[in-house]
Formats: sequence, C-alpha cells, structure tokens
Amino acid sequence: MALFKSIIQDVRDEIGNISKKGFDHVKFGYGLRSRSHRVVQDSSVVVEALKQSCWASMPPELLRDVLMRIEESESVWPPRKNVVACAGVCRNWREIMKEIVKTPEVSGKLTFPISLKQPGPRDSLLQCYIKRSRSNQTYYLYLSLDQALNEDGKFLLAARKLRRPTCTDYIISLNPDDMSKGSSTYIGKLRSNFLGTKFTAFDAQPPNAGSKVMKSRSTRLVNFNQVSPKVPAGNYPAVHISYELNVLGSRGPRRMQCVLDGIPASSIEPGGVAPTQTEFMSSTLDTFPSFSFFRSKSTRVENLQSGRPLSALKDGMLVLKNKSPRWHEQLQCWCLNFHGRVTVASVKNFQLVASPEQGVAGPEHENVILQFGKVGKDVFTMDYQYPISAFQSFAICLSSFDTRIACE
Repeated sequence: MALFKSIIQDVRDEIGNISKKGFDHVKFGYGLRSRSHRVVQDSSVVVEALKQSCWASMPPELLRDVLMRIEESESVWPPRKNVVACAGVCRNWREIMKEIVKTPEVSGKLTFPISLKQPGPRDSLLQCYIKRSRSNQTYYLYLSLDQALNEDGKFLLAARKLRRPTCTDYIISLNPDDMSKGSSTYIGKLRSNFLGTKFTAFDAQPPNAGSKVMKSRSTRLVNFNQVSPKVPAGNYPAVHISYELNVLGSRGPRRMQCVLDGIPASSIEPGGVAPTQTEFMSSTLDTFPSFSFFRSKSTRVENLQSGRPLSALKDGMLVLKNKSPRWHEQLQCWCLNFHGRVTVASVKNFQLVASPEQGVAGPEHENVILQFGKVGKDVFTMDYQYPISAFQSFAICLSSFDTRIACE
C-alpha cells in the first residue's frame, strides 16, 4: 500500500511540475496569462515530458487505478488541472480519463470543455458568477471556487456584445482573447430581435440528434478549412427566450419564458433524461475541435424572431418561466429567496422554474433550475442545475443584460 501511494504521489508530482510550467507560462489551449483569467482546459498543450517518461508505459491495470486515485483526490480547481493534464499525455491516458471523469450530472464537477455543454448536477445548483466589462462590452463566466467571488474563480466562457442595425449579437467563446466566429474556440451565439424582447441562442454544433440548422437568407462558409466533415454547417437553435412587453408600466420584475430546444419537459421528472453531448465534433488529441457555422451578409433576424410565437415551438419541450416573487411590505419591494447568493436589488435578477405542461404544477415545478442576480456593480451570480448546461444558462443570463425598457 505504501508503494502504491508512492507511485500515485510520483505521478502527481510529475504532472504538477509540468502543469506549473504549462499553466503559468504558456497558454493551455485557450487559457490566459493573467491571474483573474486563469483557465485550465484539455486543448492543445503537448505534455512531452510525461510522454517520454516511464509513466506512459505503465501496466493498464495499475495505470487505471492510479488515474482513478488522482481523479478522486483532485476534486476541486485549481488542483483539478492535474486531471486534465493526465488526459493530455497520450491517447491511451485520454481514453481512460474520459471513462473515469463523470458528467456534471453525476459528479457535480466541470472538468473538460465539453462539460460546459452538458446538463448540470441533478440535486444541487452549480455556482458560477459573471463579470461584466463595460469598456469592451464583454462578459466573463467563472466557476465559483469560494463564496468571495474573487479573482481566483475558474474561467469558463466569454461573450462579446455586437450591436447591429436590426439586432444584437453575443458571440460566445472558450477564449476571451479570440472572440471571432472563425476561431476554433467559438461555440455559439445569442441573437436578439430589434426590440430586445426575443432572443435565440445558437449552438455551433448539434446539441442533440434531432437538431435542425437555422439558415439565413444569405449564407456563406467562413474559414472553410475548419469545417468538420462530420457536422452540417450552420447555427443550431438551443434556447428561445421571450420577455413580456410591459406596455402598461405595471410594477414588478420582468416576465420571461424560455423554451429549451431538444430538452423534453419530462426531463425534470424523476428518471427523466435530457440530451447530453459527449464530445466536440471533429476533435483530436492535440488540438481543440474546429466548428462549422454560417455567417450571413444580411443582418436580417431569423424568422423565429420576426414574430413566430413561442407557443408554436414548445411541442413537449421544456419551458422555463421566472418564479413569481412576493411583495415585501416592510422593504416595499419584490423579493425572491436566493439563499444569500444575491445581495443587490435589480430588475435583472430572476429565478427560473419549469412551467407545467397542462397547468398542473407538481413539486418538481418549484425547483429552481437557474437563478441569476446582482452582487456588485459589474458582478452577478449564475447558479444552474439539471437539465440545462452552463452554455445554455450563460446565454439566458446574457439576455437579461440586453432587454429594453419596454419590458420593465
């Protein structure tokens, strides 16, 4: 047993030494050099030292046992970067780590980039926060590592706001240093209509087997050499968000509704299942996957946002609505119980629960699936759980930043 522990420690130390060099001095795929934007992901670092070491030829049974021990012990970030480093040693190590590391639904952990597209944990909210940069119209999503929401959060996603004549786009990327659609780290976008009352989040790859591409009137391929032959190019609708117009100026929070494309309403019930992406299309061992998409010369908003009602899109899909707040007589304001995760009153704050299909609400319809709220001038918490993903949650929260005065 002592010898086995020594082997695990030796592997961890060697990975740790490589990680320290790789993560502190070079970009690890789409990582950042600055402390506030540190990120560790499984993209393009080649761990040459481990490839050439004795650990690369370790007997399979012993190797699996060692990697399982490492995965169990390195359960939080930043030490969990060692788990990612193990997956970067060689194809054999990577396949083993992919089997060992469970999805967020089961483990409650975000490890590899694909976990941002997978549903969150079933029994608890995964706590994240968003920082807004007003100077460059960029929003950064972090995984909370403690309750302080300080600079040590783990970077997950970034979105940049682009205003267009007839709509607003948010380009969502795994790399805040490269927010172009032609980047291999582009994973989707959020688009609004002219009034900012309806939004659609598009995934850069099919979120489920039945996904259909949304085409614009005029389309063209961009960066053709990055297009995956396995995936039809295009934007795949993932979330449809609608804010109710407040034409009478009544008091109260915004009213919103979200239709989750491809997620059945039954997914919130005991034993219910939501689609789960297992890998990025056309990914390889040493390079992050490329994505295909269409870019339109026209800024025309897709027909979905030009008046098609959300009711026509439901068809048994999961529909989320904002939880009704209660009026607090002493405070003279609308209140929701965020359990200490929100500290500043704002019209942007919301909690989303499942909307009952037939109007009969069960206990599962009181369960908060996504909550978003203000804690500082440009800091907001974002907590989510099954059956939606970090990507879908981030897109929904971005829509709250962009809604117009007509909804308030």
